[in-house]
Amino acid sequence: MSDVRVSPGAPLVRAFGVPAWWLACLLLVLLCAGCGSLPQDVRRPESRALAAPGETPLGQLAARRRPAGARASESGFALIDSADLAFSARLALAQGARRTLDVQYYAIHADPGTAELLRELRLAAARGVRVRLLLDDFNSGGRDSVVLGMARVPNVEMRLFNPLPGGARGAGALRTLAGLRDFRRLQHRMHNKLFIADNAWGITGGRNLGDAYFGAAEGSNFIDMDVLASGAVVRDMSASFDRYWNNPLAYPVPALVGETELRRLHDQLLAPTPADAAPAVGNTTEPGNAAPSEKTVRMPPPAELATLPLTWANAHLLSDKPFKLVPELNDSFAEDSVVDNMLVMMQAARGEVLIVTPYFVPGARMMQVFADMRRRGVRVRVLTNSLASNDAPLAHVGYARYREQLLRLGVELHEMRALQGVQLDRTVFGSGRGPSRASLHAKLLIFDGRLLSVGSMNLDPRSDQLNTEVTVVVRSRRLSQRATEVIERAIAGSAWRLALNAEGQLHWHAPPGAGFEDADSEPDASAGLRLVLGVLGPVAPEEML
Repeated sequence: MSDVRVSPGAPLVRAFGVPAWWLACLLLVLLCAGCGSLPQDVRRPESRALAAPGETPLGQLAARRRPAGARASESGFALIDSADLAFSARLALAQGARRTLDVQYYAIHADPGTAELLRELRLAAARGVRVRLLLDDFNSGGRDSVVLGMARVPNVEMRLFNPLPGGARGAGALRTLAGLRDFRRLQHRMHNKLFIADNAWGITGGRNLGDAYFGAAEGSNFIDMDVLASGAVVRDMSASFDRYWNNPLAYPVPALVGETELRRLHDQLLAPTPADAAPAVGNTTEPGNAAPSEKTVRMPPPAELATLPLTWANAHLLSDKPFKLVPELNDSFAEDSVVDNMLVMMQAARGEVLIVTPYFVPGARMMQVFADMRRRGVRVRVLTNSLASNDAPLAHVGYARYREQLLRLGVELHEMRALQGVQLDRTVFGSGRGPSRASLHAKLLIFDGRLLSVGSMNLDPRSDQLNTEVTVVVRSRRLSQRATEVIERAIAGSAWRLALNAEGQLHWHAPPGAGFEDADSEPDASAGLRLVLGVLGPVAPEEML
């Protein structure tokens, strides 16, 4: 699951026959968690983004790539619509950096392919690059806790945002259970995604760092999209990173993890694995590989930043304030959230809004915006997950409540199919290089074919009220058209179109010639998933979905 979906469902757990001894263990964990607390008087040395990016090779490359007629306010953009480019662009930034690397993610998974990126970050640190890693705490336990070993690498600083108190990092599930005693804090997460090199080039979008986001996971991969940027907007990305890095909610890893455990995680991070016999990425000399693995993952080489086509356009970065995660301080900040800004842009649309969001729970306010748009004749198209392709079934519960009403408003709904064909896997969003299952994870909106928003936010109450988010809005018909073509290929080949039949019941229409059939109920979904939808649909609190 890529987003936090924690629901207070103890009665439902009992209803499904969980043994009493398991509930007793859970109670013991929660009681023991009362002893844990966050450290006080934590030392957080302030640091800032590189002030003179033009003095670095990447900054000089960005200047050379700028066309003669481009305005100083314009930035260069490349749409990252394939899994290979998603990995290779980040690899190029890590290898090209000479002064700073700023990396901010909701999740960094200890996967074989992602290990290569972590290795490149260590190599950058070894050549003198200051590396700052900012990670949301929710995914820092269990198997992924090995990533925290980066905090002991010289020239690497690592901080966890909004951490949970106490608990051994290796016990990921138990840490989460212990966190239930502070359920409100557990729900508020930093969902931002940024990868910035020398304050000259940056990447933002929907992807976390993990093999499932780079098309290299076994069984299922995420369909996603990012943008690579150079120029003025990168300075805005860095300013957003600095706000989070220097915030009191960001705790240095050594303040949270004991030295003994941190040394163990560092040793595990560098432990040799079978993959070391044949490194997946060239230009790697460091022994060891992040995250022990029994398989070798062949990842693509670094992207050629000197020749990658760029579109130059004006852009604006929207980023939630870090203290959005502290409800008692919300009144101190009058700024709209990222999702609020998306609703304002919808209200300004004149012809069409195309929405791609994996978790779609409109709520009353957004439904009113949709109704207003339809009254003005604005076409609204939505691509989201089907029940079978959704990695967070509870989110689908919230979406299912609104489907009939959306269709009656005239909103066009398309649901991604979980079972994908090879052609889609390799060409549309870049969902993978072999596995046949996919889950939509891209988050983008296109307004009137001229404004493109690509970022981390979903259109649901969680992104609006609980998570912090970041997105870049690019004013470019060319880039908007490119993204529209990618989305329309996905809709035409791998998504159902929903409609109401003569009896007012939902019907799923397969695209002509797509190789799969129409359906009258949740297509490809198991009986268990349908049971979740039926049981939780009427009772699940919408703000948690």
